[in-house]
Amino acid sequence: MTKNNKNKLFSLGQIMKRECRRMVARPLYLFCMVIAPLFCYIFFTTLMGSGLPTNLPIAVVDLDDTSTSRNLARNLDAFGQTSVITRYGTIDEARSAIQRGDIYGFFYIPKGLSADAQNQQQPTLSFYTNNSYLIAGSLLFKDMKMMSELASGAAARSVLYAKGATEDQAMAFLQPIVIDTHPLNNPWLNYSVYLCNTLIPGVLMLLIFMVTVYSIGVEIKDRTAREWLRMGNNSIYISLAGKLLPHTIVFFIMGVFYNIYLYGYLHFPINSGILPMLFATLLMILASQCCGIFMIGVLPTLRLGLSFASLWGVVSFSISGFTFPVMAMHPVLQALSNLFPLRHYFLIYVDQALNGYSMAYSWVNYVALLLFMMLPFLVVNRLKEALIYYKYIP
Repeated sequence: MTKNNKNKLFSLGQIMKRECRRMVARPLYLFCMVIAPLFCYIFFTTLMGSGLPTNLPIAVVDLDDTSTSRNLARNLDAFGQTSVITRYGTIDEARSAIQRGDIYGFFYIPKGLSADAQNQQQPTLSFYTNNSYLIAGSLLFKDMKMMSELASGAAARSVLYAKGATEDQAMAFLQPIVIDTHPLNNPWLNYSVYLCNTLIPGVLMLLIFMVTVYSIGVEIKDRTAREWLRMGNNSIYISLAGKLLPHTIVFFIMGVFYNIYLYGYLHFPINSGILPMLFATLLMILASQCCGIFMIGVLPTLRLGLSFASLWGVVSFSISGFTFPVMAMHPVLQALSNLFPLRHYFLIYVDQALNGYSMAYSWVNYVALLLFMMLPFLVVNRLKEALIYYKYIP
């Protein structure tokens, strides 16, 4: 090893020690790198611990008040997502309860339902849901619609039996085509599987943006940037590597932890094994750090750099495709979605963890994460000038 290389390694080690001391001395680093990620891991996984919301409160307006209508209410209450908590005498009372937020919907059974059904006069069942709460309204709509269809089928079956039809004949008439559904990769339809596997890395990515921008921007603010550069032999590359390597180690440990927590402890689907996801996590962390360098390089002011990081990180949750499909977005937004590391991590997660494809199938997304690591080269000279000449103005 040449003397020059030894000097570079020595400078790198000195900057890493300096950064470790700064991390220990400032509680903000501990909070953003350890406490906040752990809190988010526990919060999101326990928030959706049951997979789907259960026992959502609704009411029944039963004007028929017969054994048939009471049986409908009991069967509706038996659904996992639905809980019939009360009964109202009129639609106005139930509507007022929805407006107050006491219930998310109500099931309306008109007077004469049983008699009209027996006389084949096509009575009407009605249900109302508050879709201001999208998830609650959608789940209750599904349960109440299913209950209405079951009630309709039961009434039609009774009429067919009365006309002498056998059970096979009645069922062939009521359901001429039997639908056999098989949800793939997440047969439990567990919302936590869909959301936590991207929300948690997304929060970690946002924190990496913020910490990277802060750690560099605070050097400019505190006027210690020149000292930092001198320790790196005035090489911006050695200075950045020495500063960010301790961050990379801590964030990767947090990344390994959430992978083990999700796939080992909570047993979320991981059909290709955990190694591809660990590799994807490492690439996401490095890509996020390089994005942070780019952000502070473009806007070498602490407050502007943090604003850039927070805006880009928050928009990632909306445009990555795990809540609303990218293919349904405007073509311009579809193209812009590729500018976010979280989008590529999400596609790798779908391919590797859910579908169990080989890593070669996702090579485009791996290359995209590697391209994000090239971003610092676009602003490295501008960043070095800012570290030397820029004067922080509060």
